[in-house]
Amino acid sequence: MPKVLIATEKPFAAAAVQKIKAEFDAAGYPQSWLESYADPKDLHAAVADAEALIIRSDKVDEAVFAAAPQLKIVVRAGAGYDNIDLAAATAHNVVAMNTPGQNSNAVAELALAMMIYMARGKFNGKSGSELAGKKLVLYGFGFVARYLAKMAIGVGMEVFAYDPYLSSEIMTKEGVTALHKVEDIFSTGDYISLHIPATAETKKSINWSLLSLVKDSCILVNTARKEVIDEDALLKAFADKPKFRYVSDVEPDCSAQLAELYPDRSYWTPKKMGAQTGEANVNAGVAAARQIIAFFEKGDKTYKVN
Repeated sequence: MPKVLIATEKPFAAAAVQKIKAEFDAAGYPQSWLESYADPKDLHAAVADAEALIIRSDKVDEAVFAAAPQLKIVVRAGAGYDNIDLAAATAHNVVAMNTPGQNSNAVAELALAMMIYMARGKFNGKSGSELAGKKLVLYGFGFVARYLAKMAIGVGMEVFAYDPYLSSEIMTKEGVTALHKVEDIFSTGDYISLHIPATAETKKSINWSLLSLVKDSCILVNTARKEVIDEDALLKAFADKPKFRYVSDVEPDCSAQLAELYPDRSYWTPKKMGAQTGEANVNAGVAAARQIIAFFEKGDKTYKVN
């Protein structure tokens, strides 16, 4: 049976480990576990005889694929997969997958929590504002955005979305008003929540031409990737719009400047926290295991990303 390596610098929670093991044990797949490793060479050694690999935020590049001559599939337990070199995976005839939707509720809850945190002045004891009656615009309307839309509607927000790859009807069914130009996102929202991947097209795409359009009191929420933000434009937005605020699930490169100049108007989590719940941990890990089994047993490539 295929040998599976589960390699995680940030280990799965104990409950997730137990359930992942149960999935593979039931299928008769031998496993090895590499947890909390610090040196990429440890991963290179561990993957040498693996036919399948599960990772979290671990980097899988050309060196990893070169060290894994038997590897057939790598699954990122989570939605984002920019930590996998897709071109290298294809060159080595390895199928790369993610597990879309498994972390979505956790990320959406974090986005809502960060919106409340900033609206209430980071709980500084002073008067803040409420989310009810405000306009939330979702840039991208995938799994996370749809969960967040339901939550925001539940607290009385008016929700809009822009996604160039989806029809307006899909958004309307979710109770969301569709926007038709990317510029409309930034001119409409009291809150703007980013749900786009970091690709060649989107990196630094949140630039000054867009940020110049935001309302002076806009709160920009980023649970996506820091790379989508043009940080020079972000700093200009802080300087030009005295009530503009930014909250992120990843530390920006300009964090030192934000901490010095705008400590009350910016916040970022100590490390990426969107998927850091026990439930999401289990969901993504089990989904990764099941996708590997389905790939070997049925040739299922449903979630292939390369």
